Amino acid sequence: MIVSDSVARATTGRSATTLRISVVIPCKDEELTIERVVADFRRELPTAQVWVCDNRSTDATAKRARAAGAYVVQENRPGKGHAVRRLFATADADIYILVDGDATYEPKSVHHMIECLRSDHLDMVVGRRVARDLEDTAYRRGHQWGNRTFARAISKLFGYQLEDVFSGYRVLSRRFVRSFPALSTGFEIETELTVHALDLALPIREVDCPYGARPEGSASKLSTYRDGTRIALMLIYLFEQVRPALFFGLLGGLIAVVSLALGIPVVIEFMHTGLVPRLPTAVLASALMLLAVLIGACGIILDSVGRGRKEAKRLAYLTASSE
Repeated sequence: MIVSDSVARATTGRSATTLRISVVIPCKDEELTIERVVADFRRELPTAQVWVCDNRSTDATAKRARAAGAYVVQENRPGKGHAVRRLFATADADIYILVDGDATYEPKSVHHMIECLRSDHLDMVVGRRVARDLEDTAYRRGHQWGNRTFARAISKLFGYQLEDVFSGYRVLSRRFVRSFPALSTGFEIETELTVHALDLALPIREVDCPYGARPEGSASKLSTYRDGTRIALMLIYLFEQVRPALFFGLLGGLIAVVSLALGIPVVIEFMHTGLVPRLPTAVLASALMLLAVLIGACGIILDSVGRGRKEAKRLAYLTASSE
């Protein structure tokens, strides 16, 4: 099997031959590559189950996946997030390997990733994308810049440094999957996976994984600007959900600054003349300050609610069977 008996016994006492592993592959219109991906992972993990979620493909993706020996499920709601949610709900395993169906990730890396997960008792191992050679342009510069930008933002918000928050190659523990809400619908699912781990302070790690170009004729479904915008909005949403006191505190503070900028000149003029010639401005400044106070109070209340939700998620994580 993929994990040595010594590692298996050192970590959980279970034999490697009893370890259940599922490879889950969300894909749409990947008939050129899915057969190869399924075959590669069946070769690397001969006792694992391979699950493919066909996300409204218009080609022979499902047919070729079945021909290669995969179990295929259909998901008619468009978006990678829907496909991942369906796969997590369908597959039952001790360890889950999440990978894209475009044949860009190195299947052999899965052995090292699983060993890291088990030997160090981790809940998520992320395959950090590294070009196979210096001339490989599969990982486009624009996407690398966007990845680094979002990685810095997440590091600032959650206090944990990651380099590749959008990698589609991950090894996950059973309790991670069973406690993961999977609210995303599209490519922002990787952001949600990362934030879920950081919010609950789960043990995670990144390991280098060779990353190559798609084969000729295969096209990416990722839209740089559209999906980049959706990922940014998801990050803002998760920030509001995970750190509501800080989120609403910053928002309330910004509104308070605007209120003061409008109101202070009116107050100074009133102190000198005893008149309020710009009454609409004074009313607007007062209303904004009241709004800022209300937003700040909402942040405090939602922070208390958020702590309760976080405790519930943590308990769900702890009570889920790890393997």
